Order: sequence, then structure tokens, then C-alpha cells
Amino acid sequence: MLDLRRLVLICEFARRGSIAATAASLGYSPSAVSQQLAALERQAGAVLIDRTARSAELTDAGRRLVEHAERILAMVESAESDLSAQAATPSGRVTVTAFPTAAVAFAPALARTLRRHGELTLRMGQGRSGRGMREVQSGEVDIALIDDWHGRMREPDTVRVFPLLRDPLVLVVPRRHRLASPDVPVDLWELRDEPWMATPDGEPSRLAVDRLMADVGGHRPVPWEFEGLGTIIGLVAKGIGIAAVPALALASGVRGIAVRRFPGPPVGRVVHAVARSSSVHRPAVSVTLRAVHVAARLLAADLEGVEPASRERPEARPEFEAPDEVADEGPYRDDDA
Repeated sequence: MLDLRRLVLICEFARRGSIAATAASLGYSPSAVSQQLAALERQAGAVLIDRTARSAELTDAGRRLVEHAERILAMVESAESDLSAQAATPSGRVTVTAFPTAAVAFAPALARTLRRHGELTLRMGQGRSGRGMREVQSGEVDIALIDDWHGRMREPDTVRVFPLLRDPLVLVVPRRHRLASPDVPVDLWELRDEPWMATPDGEPSRLAVDRLMADVGGHRPVPWEFEGLGTIIGLVAKGIGIAAVPALALASGVRGIAVRRFPGPPVGRVVHAVARSSSVHRPAVSVTLRAVHVAARLLAADLEGVEPASRERPEARPEFEAPDEVADEGPYRDDDA
């Protein structure tokens, strides 16, 4: 019979691409990983990894076994979730990863809501949004907060996707700037010659800024580039320039700036929570997903407070609703978060 722990190893090897990276990821020595994979080959009766002096890669048999192993491990997790669902108290560790602005924005509400569960521990890390889905699928994390700037989010067969909130791109200017007053309309044409700041070319938020300015006409502003939205917002607060940033980046509060909506159709992203289908009913994961939805509603209410681009407030949009198994808050009301 194939050993489940060795199946985990070969799946990790398929993701990492080398013995050394697999060992580093799982906290083993490379020799221990190599020995366990060799033992799995003996169990399977097939060569699973093609080894050379400098590299190792899966054989056709190894790739087929990985496909089976991923389904087997998902079924094992589903069985564990089904059994643990009978437990009255969420317990154990829940691992969440989020892109940086979401981590800063969601962490306080998650900590306040989850700390009442004495047997539950939360580990929240930061990473690039593009990695979150892969980390959930691989089992490295339980929940990921990811963003979608293009409306192309697809739900893989093994993953549940929960839309949380819309995060619009907003204009941030120094407090003494003329556009700090809500009585002054925002005109993108007039902003072309302003000193703009933005993330480097190719970053998702930069692509959104470029899309925002594409239809203005005339010469497009060439911004100074800085890594990190926090750095850009800090520079705006010091009066060095203006910027367009996702509203969620302002959740922690920044002094010395004014925030305005842009005119016209909103440009921005949708923030989602993703989790494996096999784990969403595990009490620890379920209660954390509920806490994420509570935090999202509070943040969405804060985002509505951004000053409109003109005196007319834009028409309100419906909020996202959580699926039934997550939306049923029970004792987890907004005022408890």
C-alpha cells in the first residue's frame, strides 16, 4: 500500500521541481527526501523520478502518480473535515495568506474575531496574489485572499472562491492640494501634468492606472516608480506628488492626504477568499471564512466613505453575499468583530 506521507512528498516535489527545494519546503534534509521517494518507487513498482548528477524530474509514471495522489490527499482531507465537523469547538491552526494590502486591512478584524476561540491559532502571512491560489491548491495554506483586476477569476474543481468586496482605484493627493476639497471636480485631463507616482511597470495596480489614463487623450503622464503602495502613499502625504491606488491600501489610516473618487466607470479589482473544497466544512476553516466575510463587510463600509469625484454621490452597488454555509453568522455579528 502506498504511504500517504510519501504521496505528500512526491506532490511537493512536483510543485518545487527539485529535491533540495522539496526538503527546504517540508523541513527535511535532502537525503531524507531522496530516501523516502526511493521507498515510494519500490512501493509503486515503477521509476517515478529520473535522476541525473545535476537534476531530477518526474517520469511519465511519476506524473500519473501525482495526479492520483492529489485526488487521494483531497479525499483524505475531506474525510477529516467531515469527521471534525462534528466537533463543537474550532481548534488547531489555520493558515491564511494574503497580498500585502489585504493582509494589513483584514488582520485586525480577523484577530479580534478569532481570538475568542481559545483552541484555535491563526497564522497569517503575506505573498503575491498570484501565488495564493497555488498555495491553497497545494495545501500549503488553508485560505488565501487574492485579487482579480481583470474579471477573469475561474474556480478550479478543487477550490471554492468567495467574492468579498470591490476595491476601486482612488485618487490620493496631499492635504493642501486643490483637489483635497470635495467641491473641486476631478478632471483627468487636467491631471496629466501633475507629478504622478506609481508602482513599477507591469505591476497589477500600475496596469490599472495605465488603463485609467488610456482614454484621457493627449500625452499620458510618466510617473516616478516606487515599490510598495505604502511608500507611494507616504510620499503623497509629504506633498511630493499624487497617485492612484486601491482604496484598500488606505485601510490602516494615513494622515496628510485627501482621497477622491475618479469620474466615470470605476476601475479597480475584486477581492476574493479561496479555500479547498475539501476543507471548507472543517470548523476551524469555516469559522475563519466567516470572520473574513465579517471583515470584508466592515471594510466595504469604510470604502464607501471615500469622497465622490463630484458633489453627486454615485449610485450604490449591491454588496457581495457570502454562500449559505459561510453567511450564516450565528453569534458572529458585525458588532462582535
